[in-house]
Amino acid sequence: MPIVKYPRAREPLYYEWDRRAQKCGLRHTVYAVNGDQYTGEWLDNLKHGKGTQIWKSTGAIYSGDWKFGKQDGYGSYSVPDPVTKEYKRVYTGWWKNGQKTGQGVSFYPNGERYEGEWSDGVRGGWGRMYYLDGSSYEGQWEADQPNGQGMLRLPNGNRYEGGWKDGKKHGPGRYFYVDKGQLLEGTWAEDIAKCGVLVDFGRDKAPAPTQYPIPKIELADPAGVLAEAQALLDDSGN
Repeated sequence: MPIVKYPRAREPLYYEWDRRAQKCGLRHTVYAVNGDQYTGEWLDNLKHGKGTQIWKSTGAIYSGDWKFGKQDGYGSYSVPDPVTKEYKRVYTGWWKNGQKTGQGVSFYPNGERYEGEWSDGVRGGWGRMYYLDGSSYEGQWEADQPNGQGMLRLPNGNRYEGGWKDGKKHGPGRYFYVDKGQLLEGTWAEDIAKCGVLVDFGRDKAPAPTQYPIPKIELADPAGVLAEAQALLDDSGN
């Protein structure tokens, strides 16, 4: 009796192609249509785990943790210098859902630097900012501006300690004129001292004291003042 062989049923080729296209686990460099490239781990077709992304349009590079397609965890973001083409760090620290969140350090093109906390991609929480002119601010931040309590140090040693609002001195505070040996303690509004008391302190060691010291206010004896007033009343009655 002749043996009849039936061809083995095979699934369409596009099933196999589809399985190969599903990215999961560690993969070699994968190129996007726009030229971006990613090398690292995947989960369900999304960047997930450790990986490095390079954006073709800017040349920027991110290397670190990913979660469901977005930067999440610890990572570093760098951009190439337009002249030397060498990579310069822009931010190193923690991320969440594609935004700088948590502790991190940011390096600005003009040489300034921020170290501290971030919230939804901007400075928020506690942090320290080093400015180009040599001054520095250390304290609370909100919405990318000094807000709350903080201290500003100037290159000549003078400093302000007190309240801040939207990046300006606001509320009770103290301004130490270390170069003159004086202290202003009062209240500020939008960077302007509205009222306060100016006193000398450490004047003998100040590098550039004012010509004349601030005279001390001698408070009168309340009991003596009352006695003098009573005597005047008695004399007027006679």
